[in-house]
Amino acid sequence: MSQDDISLLIDAAKEAGKIALPFWRNAPKAWEKEAGAGPVCEADLAVDAMLKEFLLTARPDYGWLSEETEDCAERLTKDRVFIIDPIDGTRSYLQGDNTWAHSLAIAEKGKIISAVVYLPVKDYLYTAQKGGGAFLNGERLSVGEQSVLPGASVLAAKPNFQEKFWKSEVPAFKKSFRPSLAYRLALVAQGRFDAMLTLRPTWEWDVAAGVLLMEEAGGLAYTPQGTPPVFNSPDANMTSLIASNKSLTPKILEQLSCDILI
Repeated sequence: MSQDDISLLIDAAKEAGKIALPFWRNAPKAWEKEAGAGPVCEADLAVDAMLKEFLLTARPDYGWLSEETEDCAERLTKDRVFIIDPIDGTRSYLQGDNTWAHSLAIAEKGKIISAVVYLPVKDYLYTAQKGGGAFLNGERLSVGEQSVLPGASVLAAKPNFQEKFWKSEVPAFKKSFRPSLAYRLALVAQGRFDAMLTLRPTWEWDVAAGVLLMEEAGGLAYTPQGTPPVFNSPDANMTSLIASNKSLTPKILEQLSCDILI
């Protein structure tokens, strides 16, 4: 793994924060995307444009996949691909909340090898390299040790706790929520929460960086089929994602009604 790659992502994320912060709580222009895909604002586009130029100038042979860039099939021919969410949690950003994040990752042949999740308002810098551990502002991360479902603290939106998603009753979780999927994964990697769920189709840019944080912190991030996600797919989408420690993840998977999720 090239240390240069993780250093490049860190520099890019910090530059992204410098662009996004002046728009935050300053009424940026915003509009809804087509097909109910959620909001986008001028800060998303400004950050995306900077990141694309910054990163591809440094790595012109890498592919590019970003929420705010029109997709191009050329990325499928590249061994390494940037997978970027310029602002993960745009709705939260527009509401003036402080838990939005820049999510930057590099995939190599389907697996994430470098990742950064940066929350500029909080100055939280989560980083991970394949085989090199996961860190928050330089401090090593480790997932929690909860081993039973009752009482496990789980980050997920309310619809994930509908009975239709579970084989019997919903386990007695302690339920919490953060809008940014990247931040949810980072918090579980940090051990502040025991698990996170998103039981609906999920874009790769939402979770790519967080998946590596989980893996390098000693946890698992799986699809409902019980397999690690594969990145840089043609449609850049996966059915859903479950992340926790190595004890809880299979227990959560066992309780899910996967025929609904597939």
